Amino acid sequence: MEPELFDAPISVSDSRLNWGFVESETKNGTGVFYVPTSVSDSRLSLNCDCRRRRINEVTIMDLPAAIMVEILTKLPINMIFRCKFVCKSWYKLITSDPLFVNMYDARPRKFPCILLSKNYTVCYLLELGADYDYTSQRINRPIILDRNLHLPHPVDLVSEDKANLTLIGSCNGFICLLNGETHVVNHSVCISNPLLGEYFKVKLPEWEKLIRHIHYGFCFSEASGQYKVLRLVTRKFRGRPDVTELEVYTLGVDERNWRNVGKAPKPVRGKLSNATVNGTTHWLDGENFQNRASIYSFNIATEEVKSLTAPSGLKSPSLHLMLAELGNCLCLSDNSSFHYMDIWWMKEYEIAESWTRDLILVVLPGFHGHRFMPIIIWKDGEILMQSELDLQLVSFNPKEQIFRNVVNVYGSGTEATRYIPSFLLAQDCHGGQLSNLKCLSEDLDSLEYFFCLTPSGI
Repeated sequence: MEPELFDAPISVSDSRLNWGFVESETKNGTGVFYVPTSVSDSRLSLNCDCRRRRINEVTIMDLPAAIMVEILTKLPINMIFRCKFVCKSWYKLITSDPLFVNMYDARPRKFPCILLSKNYTVCYLLELGADYDYTSQRINRPIILDRNLHLPHPVDLVSEDKANLTLIGSCNGFICLLNGETHVVNHSVCISNPLLGEYFKVKLPEWEKLIRHIHYGFCFSEASGQYKVLRLVTRKFRGRPDVTELEVYTLGVDERNWRNVGKAPKPVRGKLSNATVNGTTHWLDGENFQNRASIYSFNIATEEVKSLTAPSGLKSPSLHLMLAELGNCLCLSDNSSFHYMDIWWMKEYEIAESWTRDLILVVLPGFHGHRFMPIIIWKDGEILMQSELDLQLVSFNPKEQIFRNVVNVYGSGTEATRYIPSFLLAQDCHGGQLSNLKCLSEDLDSLEYFFCLTPSGI
């Protein structure tokens, strides 16, 4: 018997759904609603008799649509994933209803989401909470980003290593992914919304034999509402020094050509950073990484490239530094020592005198030999950080000088990146219709689409 996605929702009496109360504001005041919080049967038995429920049995579908949307937008990401595959009505509501999309984007973002990469491939989506406890509460475990549900399918990738999907950057729920090595012909770049399973490939220029390295970036212009893919291309000429130039591709606008906006140094660590402040993205000079640090910026709206003055008291070379955006400030973390860590804050953007060495983070017992890289500021002003040795996330309280372990993901080449979840369609990122748009959720009869009904751990 073929699996099916039911026209009618599972009823409130179904033993496989575990229900709980969710409080929601309505026009008539505060209401408490009974909604599914977990599913005991992860694959939904194919012999389900959901179509034959008694006609007078009450279900959550009897609620007004606006109230149902409000309830769903208040759920954590992993619960929304489960609700998405309860029935066709909920699937359409979550994936294509403008009211749900707008209400979800407008909701307060109290706690962050983090994309976790393992072995150089983006693998997990982690939604943190006030009392996040990965080890004891299964429901808090990261969502596994499956290639049949969330990420570009291997059949559409050109690299021989189809399992490799390196995260280039993230903007407004969209992620930019690289498949393959940038110094070879067969590599591709995709834009994806992992929450919807939609993606499309970015048109790359024809390969040139002179190309030595390519470093990609992904950014969004608040001024124009346009998404842009960047690439710093290093070309090697016989008898002359290598030349690195910045090329820009605006999604939905530059359908044929990448635009060359001038010379710029290649970045440290192989890609442009996600440190975007004041409508400008930043990176550290990777051509002179052994010398004093140099910071470069790209204004996303005007497409101007220029340098920023590094802190005058900073002695470490770029190799030991990392840029980040913390609390709307451009920050520079210095990891040159195993025993302490400096964070420099640019309190006023582009004002060199405003650099402040505000925090010296002493590594406490239990974290000896670790270097930490800041990711974001979150609850109560704590700084969420990632260990440089492995993907160990810790939260540092600057007032109490205390580290707290958050989660461990073991593996090589690991990375944690801030992610703002959204249910915007891929065509919203592109600015119009897409001829090469792919949707992993089009085949609703596939049993694989029921796998996300229960969260899986690492």
